Amino acid sequence: MKTVQAYRYAIDLTPAQERAVLAHAGAARVAHNWALARVKAVMDQRAAERSYGIPDDQLTPALSWSLPALRKAWNAAKNDVAPWWQECSKEAFNTGLDALARGLKGWADSRTGKRAGRPVGFPRFKSRRHSTPSVRFTTGAIRVEPDRMHVVLPRLGRLKLHECARKLARRLDNGTARTMSATVRRDGGRWYVSYTVEVERAARTPARPASTVGVDVGITHLAVLSTGELVPNPRHLRNAQRCLRGLGRSLSRKTGPDRRTGRRPSNRWQRAAARLGRAHARVTHLRRDGLHKLTTRLTREHGTIVVEDLNVTGMIANRKLARHIADAGFAEIRRQLAYKTTWNSGRLIVADRWYPSSKTCSGCGTVKTKLALSEREYTCKACGLTLDRDLNAAYNLAALATQFNTAGSGPVAGRGADRKTRPGGQVAVKRQPGTAPAGQTGTVPPQGGTINRVLTRTH
Repeated sequence: MKTVQAYRYAIDLTPAQERAVLAHAGAARVAHNWALARVKAVMDQRAAERSYGIPDDQLTPALSWSLPALRKAWNAAKNDVAPWWQECSKEAFNTGLDALARGLKGWADSRTGKRAGRPVGFPRFKSRRHSTPSVRFTTGAIRVEPDRMHVVLPRLGRLKLHECARKLARRLDNGTARTMSATVRRDGGRWYVSYTVEVERAARTPARPASTVGVDVGITHLAVLSTGELVPNPRHLRNAQRCLRGLGRSLSRKTGPDRRTGRRPSNRWQRAAARLGRAHARVTHLRRDGLHKLTTRLTREHGTIVVEDLNVTGMIANRKLARHIADAGFAEIRRQLAYKTTWNSGRLIVADRWYPSSKTCSGCGTVKTKLALSEREYTCKACGLTLDRDLNAAYNLAALATQFNTAGSGPVAGRGADRKTRPGGQVAVKRQPGTAPAGQTGTVPPQGGTINRVLTRTH
């Protein structure tokens, strides 16, 4: 199976190499801003001419937004715009033009309805102080040295890595990977090189192909599995809040930049800002490492994984929970599960956004009309089932795999789910009376019966 993936390594640049990378990133920014200014000038001119009543066939010729057209226009004007263009690789200017072409296409597609999702704004000019330095190389000498501790990039030469690149080097030596591009980027005060490669991945199967697991993500626990496992929420951002507050107060006491007066930041302000950026980067790296380990373990062990289609954007609108939801990374968990199940020959089932997984009884299928967020235990009034709210939702998600198999193919999203929850109108899964959900022991009475004890899970 061929797939495109990236290998990211931290690099150790010398002062001369860092200046060269910053020069390439600046060249990309210059090309981007020049092309954007030209596009805006043509658009404003055509708009003004239309306001004068000039026919469309007599307007100023429109400027194509495609990358080849922007590159052709840049090559014709680069001697006047950037007489120093020979000092940088052509890939630096291509990086800025390609970013602009993608941005203009996304804006145009969003306005015409061709692009789904949130509206995309018109591209803006890049600032030297506020934009992230980045440059991408697609041609030229792009390779990993035999010692696997150095990489070679066009015009930048031989760059030292902080870690061994043996995983990428083995694939390149065996012919199972083809380098497509290499991007150098500064993130959190450190420089990284990311190799985008087309990889021929060997066929893999999960350790338990017939196993089905429902994953209910949350804040109290990062994930509750239908197997009964509770994955703790590390809360990296909350644990680092004390350090971040101290660094933020220290930064506020320094002399920072001021756009109104043109004042430049002091050296102490720049050092304090770098410390704060490194602290935020550490939180990001810890979160990313934990999510990768969790999703990799799930996809390598279980053949079918069922998750919910959560409206993360709407959930973050809650100012009391926004920080905790963003720290957990709900959307990142689903994104990683989507491609890792493909790598491991598994299957990912996404439940509908309005499917009442928490309101539905996993024992008899009765649906509650309302369930407050403060109710952490689910108690069914029909059968008397009492268990953890998130564990009950995980059982219902796992039960959806049975309906998916019965239906044949297609998402589980249908099923007539909508915003309104109808009491008793939806059943998570039709189960024979007297049987308990997977992962539980005990007997569940038929619908309408009572039960006086809490079902326990097997270990």
